Amino acid sequence: MLSGTGAPAEIFFEDLVPGRSFDLGVTVVDPAEMLAFAQRFDPQWYHINEPMARQSSHGGLIASGFFTVSLFMRAYVDHVLAYAAADASPGLEELRWLAPVRGGDRLAGRLSVLGSKRSTARPGLGTVTLTGSMFRLDAQDRPEREVLRIRFRGWFAMRETIDPQ
Repeated sequence: MLSGTGAPAEIFFEDLVPGRSFDLGVTVVDPAEMLAFAQRFDPQWYHINEPMARQSSHGGLIASGFFTVSLFMRAYVDHVLAYAAADASPGLEELRWLAPVRGGDRLAGRLSVLGSKRSTARPGLGTVTLTGSMFRLDAQDRPEREVLRIRFRGWFAMRETIDPQ
């Protein structure tokens, strides 16, 4: 069974029990990447126009929320899906942008399992409900402010479905 990145899977549905959590590491927001994303996908002035954003209540450019959630997705892939027998995701249940993100911010990610159940529609798979968050870190690496919260479901293969041969 392969992981979400094609490597042999180490984490299966049975391992994703409620209460289990994963450290998703720290992501540093690259200002050029943040701006390029906004120019391509979310060209609102507070994401792309530094002079206007600086003179506004934002005090400078802020990241598109969709850029921020893409940073979370990358951390989720790197720290969980690269090892998990992941199939696909039936979708998001909640997505909240709780505070602005800026170039240079350091964001710590966390993922927790809320619930899991065997699929009745897709034998060999289970549905796992997950919640994730990203926190901006202060200069001492302490969480300063939650900037992103997400709740979603994923499908994962069961270990018992693997052919032992």
